[in-house]
Amino acid sequence: MKPNLIYIVADDLGYADLGCYGGRPAGFGPVSPNIDALAAGGLRLSEGYSNSPVCSPTRFALMTMRYQYRLRGGMEEPINSKSKGNPRLGLPTDMPTLPSLLREAGYATALVGKWHLGYPPNFGPLRSGYEEFYGIMAGGADYFTHCSGRGDHDLFLGEEEHHEIGYLTDLLSQRALDYVTRQAPRAREGQPFFLSLHYTAPHWPWETRDDAHLAAEVASNLFHLDGGNVETYRRMIHHMDEGIGQLVATLRAQGLLDNTLIVFTSDNGGERFSDNWPLVGGKMDLTEGGIRVPWVAHWPAVIPAGSVSEQHCMTMDWSATLLELGGGRAHPDYPLDGVSLAPVLRDPGHRFERPLYWRMNHRGQRALRLGDWKYLKVDDHEYLFNVTQDARERANLAAKHPERFATLRQQWMDWASTVPDIPEDATVSLGYSYKDMPQR
Repeated sequence: MKPNLIYIVADDLGYADLGCYGGRPAGFGPVSPNIDALAAGGLRLSEGYSNSPVCSPTRFALMTMRYQYRLRGGMEEPINSKSKGNPRLGLPTDMPTLPSLLREAGYATALVGKWHLGYPPNFGPLRSGYEEFYGIMAGGADYFTHCSGRGDHDLFLGEEEHHEIGYLTDLLSQRALDYVTRQAPRAREGQPFFLSLHYTAPHWPWETRDDAHLAAEVASNLFHLDGGNVETYRRMIHHMDEGIGQLVATLRAQGLLDNTLIVFTSDNGGERFSDNWPLVGGKMDLTEGGIRVPWVAHWPAVIPAGSVSEQHCMTMDWSATLLELGGGRAHPDYPLDGVSLAPVLRDPGHRFERPLYWRMNHRGQRALRLGDWKYLKVDDHEYLFNVTQDARERANLAAKHPERFATLRQQWMDWASTVPDIPEDATVSLGYSYKDMPQR
């Protein structure tokens, strides 16, 4: 019987924010006990990556299972609210996607949470393979008013605006529980479901369940540059974790947990209040802190409990994995860049070489991870790191290993020639700069 598939994506979660990745408890106790339990009962990857250090490019890769640079919208860093109505900046509706291909393979499909891949009427979840959608179209929204940075109301049910009172994280969790409960009878009879649960937590504004009074204050300052703290941030993660715990409990009660593959990750590295230790950098950076993210997979029927893997992978690989496990097939006109990790799920000791490439318009960044080594360029500076020995990327070995440096640099150049150049009108949208806070 095909597994049910649940793809949970946090927003701006740091590498070490979770207990299972070394995160410290908060003042209120453990931050992520339910996600930690999924890791303990399944597989945790120590060297998995996102396709980008910023949100919408990663989501293009998640959906298409191809490098985001192959689509114009994927060149934005990220798509911003000013693009509303732009017919070019979004996920083309004729592009095969993970949900559309799984739907062809017999899956029910739904997205609960953040879309951030272009606005209707040109783009939208229901136009790209999802049968149901409940969530936000923009890159971020207030947790109580559900308004985007432009002040537009941005909570949708399908393509219709939906007004509902509640804390956004909790609303998304409850909608996910409702979906699983509705699908359970069919799933038990052999019609599986694919649920994308894409939280906005712990993305700004810095609001916990008890902070409704902040909504008016941040209405014109959704970046919330004068607010937040580590404890608030951890509480936001905890609210998400509570919802994930309820989801697992619902699957168990419905008799579906054993044959449901749950994959958990973040769209990019952490932002202001996150813990990326021992990594350097964060969101918008191709240093490890911007792209190395948590990856947890839980599937009791297949994955041995307590598994850990050092397999290198990125977002689109997990999407390719779900496609294969669901019996879907890539469209011949759109061959996948993602590589299935199904062998790793069945045997966590399995390893294969997986070169990973990145490119950023912001600061002219480049990166290639191959084995223990990483080629990196930031601004006009180039580096070579052995990230297995030096995860903080402090010891530049380019001069010490010039041949290896030259080989990796050329390998990156060869790959770059296979994807379109960044157009001159592509935008970089930074929420803050060094004038707002010191360099990290």
